[in-house]
Amino acid sequence: MKLTIIGCSGSFPGPDSPSSCYLLEAEGFRMLLDFGNGALGALQRHIGLYDVDAICLSHLHADHCLDMCPYHVVRTYSPGGPLPKVPVHGPAGTRKRLNAAYAMPEEPALDTAFDFVGLAPGMFEVGPFEVTAALMNHPVETYGFRVSYGGRSVVYSGDTGESAELVKLAAGADVLLCEASLLDRPGLPTDLHLNGRQAAEHAAKADVETLVLTHLVPWNDRDQVLEDASRGGFGGRMELARSGARYDLG
Repeated sequence: MKLTIIGCSGSFPGPDSPSSCYLLEAEGFRMLLDFGNGALGALQRHIGLYDVDAICLSHLHADHCLDMCPYHVVRTYSPGGPLPKVPVHGPAGTRKRLNAAYAMPEEPALDTAFDFVGLAPGMFEVGPFEVTAALMNHPVETYGFRVSYGGRSVVYSGDTGESAELVKLAAGADVLLCEASLLDRPGLPTDLHLNGRQAAEHAAKADVETLVLTHLVPWNDRDQVLEDASRGGFGGRMELARSGARYDLG
């Protein structure tokens, strides 16, 4: 299983990264976790334009799903004609939300390019992957994902505040992609996002091998995020997410 970080910028694209998007590959099957604004361009550096086999959306904030709209254009209007539908696993209302974002009533709806499948907590199979979804702690319906293949696992937090469910989902994972949107300061909002220290605390409790701090908001100092995480008691490998970074899990 291979993991490529396509986009890791939080809330909006940054100068060096699109918004949230992660590519997982096994047995020639390619699945995206989230498809935030700006991700489609960077994705083409790593796979062919038409090579996405499945998509899982953690939630419906624009920085996690908005490039579904241009990808609809790719698959509906390709020179060779419409391409087969891609299964899209998303929260309740995904179809309505994305069609509203595209907002072109005189043109085909996104249903021409995508087969929308509702998410619920639990395990399901996507191609060769075993995917487990769990509800996270965010103001809208939001899922974290554990993707397993060949005895290895990648866990993605999506957006979340402090969450016992994230610790359970990530238990023993090889890689935890954990959001660290906030700097560790007094008076932070609760039930919204994590800071670096909190992300590291979750990784320590889950006993993961590698923690990758992601959803990095461009106005924050990246070095400060890493310094905050150093106080979270995590003893494993820890690094900041970077667009284009690849992890080969064997």
